[in-house]
Amino acid sequence: MKIIAMIPARYAASRFPGKLMQDLGGKSVISRTYEATVATCLFDDVFVVTDSDIIYKEIVSNGGKAIMSLKEHECGSDRIAEAVESMDIDIVINVQGDEPFTEKESLDKLIEVFKSDVKREVDLASLMVHITDEDEINNPNTVKVIVDQNNFALYFSRSPIPYLRDKNAGAKFYKHKGVYAFRKQAILDFYHLPMLPLEASEKIECIRYLEYGKRIKMVETKVQGVEIDTPEDLERAKKIWK
Repeated sequence: MKIIAMIPARYAASRFPGKLMQDLGGKSVISRTYEATVATCLFDDVFVVTDSDIIYKEIVSNGGKAIMSLKEHECGSDRIAEAVESMDIDIVINVQGDEPFTEKESLDKLIEVFKSDVKREVDLASLMVHITDEDEINNPNTVKVIVDQNNFALYFSRSPIPYLRDKNAGAKFYKHKGVYAFRKQAILDFYHLPMLPLEASEKIECIRYLEYGKRIKMVETKVQGVEIDTPEDLERAKKIWK
């Protein structure tokens, strides 16, 4: 089973433009993320895939591997799909470029999903974290997921799901961490299928998989990490790095 990691990296992020080139302990955020992914030693290869000459040169000049996108893309999955279409691989893991604290334990759990999936029932796997903070639960920037008894995703939303009509029923809230592991065919299917209304409404790309009947296995992790979406997140990351 050939497994690679792809780190989609867009320079012009809407909430924090240029965030991947911000300094974190003497290196850029994207370089830190690339190095952390390589350091897990889980992958046959690791690439940054980008639309930015700046990011491309940043990775290559520091000895890393990068791929320039040939087309404009609306999401990271499309960017990855274009890059892997001609590659001889089985599984590709999407590591977010703004997660410099990427660690081995969680990624290893995603890989294990496919190693143990002898019936090939799983199209993709992703991570979730149990959350209890009400501000985070109600924050539309925090994507929530609900799952069935076998931890297959039922739905993702920016709204608090489930709605607690009965607060004593024992339901939990889970935050979706944007790290995915795909079978190659699943991400190619995504690339060639049009966006449908639910994905368009929520602006959550993994909803497209559910709308087309793909099965997403969710894996619980206790590792929150720091996603650098805002200047405030960067300051938090700097304190942790020290």
